[in-house]
Amino acid sequence: MLVVTNLDDPTTDLVIRELHDRDVPIVRFDSGDFPTRLSVAAAITSNGIKGRLTTPSRMADLSQVRSLYYRRPSGFSFPHLDEQTARFAVTQARYGLGGILAALPGCRYVNHPHRIGDAEFKPSGLAAAVKAGFRIPPTLLSSDPGAARAFIKRHGPVIYKPLSAPLYRIDGVSCTVKVAEVTVDEIDEDVAGTAHLFQQRVDKVTDVRVTVIGERVFCVRIDSDLLDWRADYGRLTYSVTQPPGGIAEALFSYLAHFRLVFGAFDFAVDRHGRWWFLECNPSGQWAWLEPETGLPMVAAMADLLERKRT
Repeated sequence: MLVVTNLDDPTTDLVIRELHDRDVPIVRFDSGDFPTRLSVAAAITSNGIKGRLTTPSRMADLSQVRSLYYRRPSGFSFPHLDEQTARFAVTQARYGLGGILAALPGCRYVNHPHRIGDAEFKPSGLAAAVKAGFRIPPTLLSSDPGAARAFIKRHGPVIYKPLSAPLYRIDGVSCTVKVAEVTVDEIDEDVAGTAHLFQQRVDKVTDVRVTVIGERVFCVRIDSDLLDWRADYGRLTYSVTQPPGGIAEALFSYLAHFRLVFGAFDFAVDRHGRWWFLECNPSGQWAWLEPETGLPMVAAMADLLERKRT
């Protein structure tokens, strides 16, 4: 089994510990290890890719990899090279090593890196959610200030969400763009500078995080007084809940659309008990919910990777 992740990932540590206890052989690495601490030699044959991948402590026969767990690797880096040469090296590594890892014969991917990339586009995810049967809040994607103002007037209160959340630094501190309510007066011509996502605020009474691991569905109610519960984990309380009719079917329809076997779904639940789809993260966090609820999520992930029937 291959595990591709960064060095500081407690979720992966828990899964690997569970797999070690089951005597499953594992080769763990970060794509950022390439090429200084990771090497690869692979040939394209009539039976698929054959060769080996080598770390300082392990060697994997690429033709024998049964599963690959892909969780937020750090990416390729060549700091010792000049900018132009490094750009070339990163591209070759991405399409070389990355292409090999994406084409292993008979391998189960959790999730396949290409499918993760597809599912990380929020407009694609929202469109797929509607197709799957989920209810979504009125949503606008726009770079037009006039369209944004009109949308807020019609659907207010409205929140602004980043379409992606890259980290940036202010005075040396890592920051990200928060989900926040936005008013008409806050919309100026700077909106024309890029794309934005505006969405009607759900009058919610609670949030639900649904983690789908293979065929298993884990639903956790998250109570707080926060617009975005991720802003302060210390103010959250958790309880196991069950999805209303139709939600489970829609979950698997959504995942099938992107060919995923894992997804971390977020829903807002209103006072009428209606579940509103907010997003699905194909690489989302989930392990912190197990000690809070007792749900056997680590074992479920190990079963999925071990390709056990549940």
